[in-house]
Amino acid sequence: MDAYDMIFKRKSVRRFDKALKLTEEELAAIGEKLKTLVPYNGDIRTAFRIVPSSETGCGRGEYCLLAYSEAKGDYLLNTGFMLEQMDIYFASVNIGACWHGFSKPDMPVYDGLDFVILIAFGKAEEKDFRRDYKKASRKDTETVWQGDYFKNVAETVKYSPSACNSQPWRVKCTANKIELCRAASVFSLFSKAKMAYFNNIDMGIFSYILELCLEHEGLEFERGGIPEAAEGLIPIASYTIKQQAEQIQ
Repeated sequence: MDAYDMIFKRKSVRRFDKALKLTEEELAAIGEKLKTLVPYNGDIRTAFRIVPSSETGCGRGEYCLLAYSEAKGDYLLNTGFMLEQMDIYFASVNIGACWHGFSKPDMPVYDGLDFVILIAFGKAEEKDFRRDYKKASRKDTETVWQGDYFKNVAETVKYSPSACNSQPWRVKCTANKIELCRAASVFSLFSKAKMAYFNNIDMGIFSYILELCLEHEGLEFERGGIPEAAEGLIPIASYTIKQQAEQIQ
């Protein structure tokens, strides 16, 4: 599986064929994949559970993957970063998946950790995935990406999924740095506080896809300090690119 290629295949699958069932072998493979997830912040304790969808308020899919975390620091960012690795994995093995923000699990606290969010999933067919990613509704690149560098990355990473397709990421780049921020306010039918919660998870999703794209382009990078705040933006992280500018324009 090339995780990068799955960026173009994955989509939110909301309708599942109940005749399709995951095998014990597939469930075991999912469990093994969970053990390999790379955190955004390794100092935050996390846990994951797989339960039948009927044990949640989701009502979609055959199962749900529940994410739990210590509620500290950038735990929402960390959760999004880790779960997007599963979203990409699911697409690679024809398992449909859908982030579900408002569903509640049977256990709101697990192993001393708070429930954060879940992904509903179930067996799907090839036709259930995206066939032409450019038909996905996304903002113009210029809206979310400021600067004339890393355009190949910009044209791919904007297809990251987000709550209500709100696409809260805003990027400013120079020849050797990418600065990542979150829009402080995006249009939504939900409260500002609720959308901020989900959009912080979205920034973790975006960060994972961004790093996949940088690696695909052969760019060595170091994720580091927080950029300066700008009006209407909340700083998230910066990426220092190690190559010289003339190599990456």
